Amino acid sequence: MRTGFVSLFGRPNAGKSTLLNLLVGVKLAIVSDKPQTTRNRIVGVKNVPGENPGQVVFVDTPGIHRPLHRMNVRMVDLALDTIRDVDVLVVVVDAAVSSGAGDRYVLALVAQASVPVVIALNKIDLIAKTKLLPLIDWYRSQRECAAIVPVSARTGDGCDRLVSAILDLLPEGEPLYPADYLTDQPERVMVAEAVREKLLQHTRAELPFVSAVVVERFEEADTKGIIRVYCSIFVERESQKAIVIGQRGSLIKQIGVEARGDLERFFATKFYLDLRVRVRAGWRENERILDELGMTGRRDG
Repeated sequence: MRTGFVSLFGRPNAGKSTLLNLLVGVKLAIVSDKPQTTRNRIVGVKNVPGENPGQVVFVDTPGIHRPLHRMNVRMVDLALDTIRDVDVLVVVVDAAVSSGAGDRYVLALVAQASVPVVIALNKIDLIAKTKLLPLIDWYRSQRECAAIVPVSARTGDGCDRLVSAILDLLPEGEPLYPADYLTDQPERVMVAEAVREKLLQHTRAELPFVSAVVVERFEEADTKGIIRVYCSIFVERESQKAIVIGQRGSLIKQIGVEARGDLERFFATKFYLDLRVRVRAGWRENERILDELGMTGRRDG
């Protein structure tokens, strides 16, 4: 069978996390309309049956952007590390926005890759078909690649063709993971990300970029089957803390209720979720907090 690691690489908001969730058939990565939503590598395993069987280990990565804080430097480093660690590199492109300097920069980074490169032109459901062929021609003129596949992570259009193109490029070998293996994400990380997704959905302006969620304590299911988790939401100023808490605690309660619902559906058990908002000025430059968030890569040792 064909098996190997495949990185989903590209600019913020290209739809990498939505594509990962669709390809593996389960929501592993949180999704929002905010840039830089993905902060860590997220692994999702897809087993492909049939005449051309395979196991594709997808690695979702943070979007490539200009880093302004230590946190962002780590995010970009995590993405760049995958260029050397995978068997196939899939560059996910937002086909609904005009190509420009940012896309050329990503392609310049990809030039470092010694593995086959596939370009996935995502969000084709948002553009006229007449614009697709010139876009394909533009990417062909920019870099030689193994395949260019138009897809829609929202509707699933073209995703089977993308998987087939990837499988053709993977080496033959034994499965890397058991058939029922889905992700390497620890339970604590999945809880923190579920809370952060709701925080992103309900806040605007700078708050999505200056907030983080850390699981302080995770208690395994008790005799009643209830998992108890205690989380801290970090912000940088007291005014931001007041926003997250909301009037009479309304917003923090809503975030908790919605996150708990998602977690109970995913883990098929009851959750007790305790959320506290804490002010940590400059946390995006704090190495200890970044380590707690799991944002470690090769460049950080």
